[in-house]
Amino acid sequence: MSGPAPGALAEPSQPAGRAWTAALSLANGAIWVGWYGPLQILLALQAAELAPPGTPKESVLAWVTGAGAVVSMVANPLFGALSDRTASRFGRRTPWIAAGVAGGAGALALLAGARSVAVMVLGWCLVQLTLNAAFAAITAAVPDRVPRRQRGAVGGWLGAAQILGVVAGTGLATVAGGVAAGGVAAGGAAEGGVATGGVSAGYLACAGFVVLGTLPYVLWHRDPVLPAGRRPALSLRALAAGFWISPRRHPDLGWAWLTRFLINLGNALALLYLLYYLRDVLHRPDPGGGVLVLTAVNGVTLLGTVVVGGFWSDRAGRRQPFVLWSGVIMTVATGLLAGWQTWPGALCAAALLGVGFGVFTAVDFALMTQVLPAAAHRGKDMGVINIANALPQVAAPALAAPIVHHLGGYRMLYAVAAAVGLVGALLVRRIRGVA
Repeated sequence: MSGPAPGALAEPSQPAGRAWTAALSLANGAIWVGWYGPLQILLALQAAELAPPGTPKESVLAWVTGAGAVVSMVANPLFGALSDRTASRFGRRTPWIAAGVAGGAGALALLAGARSVAVMVLGWCLVQLTLNAAFAAITAAVPDRVPRRQRGAVGGWLGAAQILGVVAGTGLATVAGGVAAGGVAAGGAAEGGVATGGVSAGYLACAGFVVLGTLPYVLWHRDPVLPAGRRPALSLRALAAGFWISPRRHPDLGWAWLTRFLINLGNALALLYLLYYLRDVLHRPDPGGGVLVLTAVNGVTLLGTVVVGGFWSDRAGRRQPFVLWSGVIMTVATGLLAGWQTWPGALCAAALLGVGFGVFTAVDFALMTQVLPAAAHRGKDMGVINIANALPQVAAPALAAPIVHHLGGYRMLYAVAAAVGLVGALLVRRIRGVA
């Protein structure tokens, strides 16, 4: 086990090429299509259609997304740890990207045929399980292959692909499931199964995109191979222990994780019930189309800042100020949803959220890769970090449903979201090892 670190474990020094960055970004965007077509449109429509009599659709949606998020929290570090130990001739990460995407497409097809809440829960949990296997490998590939001085820029391209994936997923779900959206928005499921057919088409369209978008990376790029002799031992105890990284031993990682969690929680609270907010509060005639418009506005402003923010952070050699001020901008945007409950207010909020989240996405990703404890378990550590993305999906429904129904409605929901995001932004100042 002595001697120089093999390529798979060495700190990268050569800049990542444009073709590699483009292929990895496309694969990343494809996975977000598989997540956000359902999250933005399809699961909400399906919940409204399949909710048992007397059960609020919000509660059904909360149970489905919450169960999936629990699976996500376990799957991401688990598959990251497994990829750390993969000594395949195709590298550590690529096999898990291929397997995860294939499984995710199958799980989306299962959701397309769901005719009960139980099958919805099963299907969405399988989507989270499999796509998180691929996502864990994709995020770990960055510290594997990209030098620190370039990670803001690469994080920016991955962030741009992420928001394009969100927009594409929302668009596919809206267009393919357009008949369903109109039927449910009018007050219930369409007669004769029309709504079901529209939702099914949306899921299948997202599944196809997930597969096609990852093919260039899987077919044309290989990761550095880990020699079998350098593979860490595999045991259940080691895997379980890996889920905990002591904040006392690694305080910068602890503060960075908490910053990411709180900002993502504020964002999740703002977005979870967006379809219902447009329908029930703003009374938009086409709430599904409204979500698509807001997502597009958000995407335009995000794309205008995500790559620029990453490059700017690399050139400045600093991360903290960018994370702090992007969080403040997102707080202001969420506050608009609480205080200016009109369609123009929602458009302004979407634009500002894009500005803030664009910079945050690129720079916080780079910051996170700089506080990783060791190269040998980058995949597992990035998986633990990614829990800060998944855990808000569990916490947000648990917080949002009682706030909307019992503690002040949507105005209070967005006020709480703004406060949570602001606390997260301020905590980035506690990190000592990254400027």
